[in-house]
Amino acid sequence: MNLEFKLDAAARRLSCDPHLRPFLQNPHALYARLHAEAPIVFWEEYGLWCLAGHDAVNRIFRDKRLGREPREPLSGDRSHLADFDAFEACSMLQLEPPTHTKLRTLVNRAFVSRQVERLRASVETCANELIDAFPREPFDLLPAYATPIPIRVIADLLGVPAEMGPQLVSWSNRMVAMYMHGRTEAVERDANAATRDFVAFMRGYANERRRAPRDDLLSALIAAQEEGQRLTEPELISSAILLLNAGHEATVHQTGNAVRLILAQAGDPCRFFGTPEATAATVEECLRLAPPLHMFTRIAYERIEIAPGLTLEPGQEVGLLLAAANTDPRVYADPLAFKPERTDQKNVSFGAGIHFCVGAPLARLELQVALQMLFTRVPKLRLVEESRFRDAYHFHGFERLLLSTAA
Repeated sequence: MNLEFKLDAAARRLSCDPHLRPFLQNPHALYARLHAEAPIVFWEEYGLWCLAGHDAVNRIFRDKRLGREPREPLSGDRSHLADFDAFEACSMLQLEPPTHTKLRTLVNRAFVSRQVERLRASVETCANELIDAFPREPFDLLPAYATPIPIRVIADLLGVPAEMGPQLVSWSNRMVAMYMHGRTEAVERDANAATRDFVAFMRGYANERRRAPRDDLLSALIAAQEEGQRLTEPELISSAILLLNAGHEATVHQTGNAVRLILAQAGDPCRFFGTPEATAATVEECLRLAPPLHMFTRIAYERIEIAPGLTLEPGQEVGLLLAAANTDPRVYADPLAFKPERTDQKNVSFGAGIHFCVGAPLARLELQVALQMLFTRVPKLRLVEESRFRDAYHFHGFERLLLSTAA
């Protein structure tokens, strides 16, 4: 396969269009070259230095001299992004201490108070209903199974009606398009409109919960308090939307990626789900080898040497290649092999440090239940056509996953 990338290891320069289909179908071929020749490289199409090594990625995640919150105003005319920028300005994902500390403490307290494990029965019920509805003819697993489960769980957590699911997915998809490479102004305007509508919807529901609190996350966020600090209205709305967007988008693609990866293994897939411990290990190996998020960026807040002879200036971004870090041969034995039993498991798919994904326990539970029930109840599940990854490097997932339940 011709990946059509150019790597100058001596100069640590990489030219690779992230929209090229050969690259999208097999980014690990590039990652292997990076590990062997240039684990730190300047990716020309992104205009930033990128790190592929596991230890380097893990270290930068935890280095407080870098963060997500821009310290300087964003450049260019962004008047058409006023609603999106207002949302991001209050998003826990984009903030650093002390504001991030307050938001994460309050959100985490409300989130943990729901006791994620209590949701297992709800996820099982949802998965069973969806499997019961599988058609006899070949079907796309993404809309039939991978998408409904996380959206129903998050909607239930937030206290949003389940019938709003398709609209929530639409708003979410349009908003996360802002994080894709090469976005156009039309995409930006559409993301801004989706943000405006989503914020208005969540504000209305927040007002309802203030008048009549229920046993849901939105009510818990409203009530969350730590040392006299409460979430402001914009922080409350941004936190709720962030939980829904992050809890849906990544889990959908991770489910599809995991199913495809497991089906690629010879033998009975049920062997990977014989015990809760085996199921958990299988999910971790899927997260390592086929994660949905391949790049995460950090901003330097001061002059910092990230490698011998390579210094970032304040304001410069660095790209952390999560999927590459997960297959670093210096850390993982036989890194491209699917081995749930491996003892060197320490993937960075959920990040690390203060920005470690707050929803990781819920995502893991959803994946464990969804995959175990799917392969246990439909042991003859098979791929009908070769699946292709869609044109979205950052959220790496399939265009469709056409499967059959017949032998």
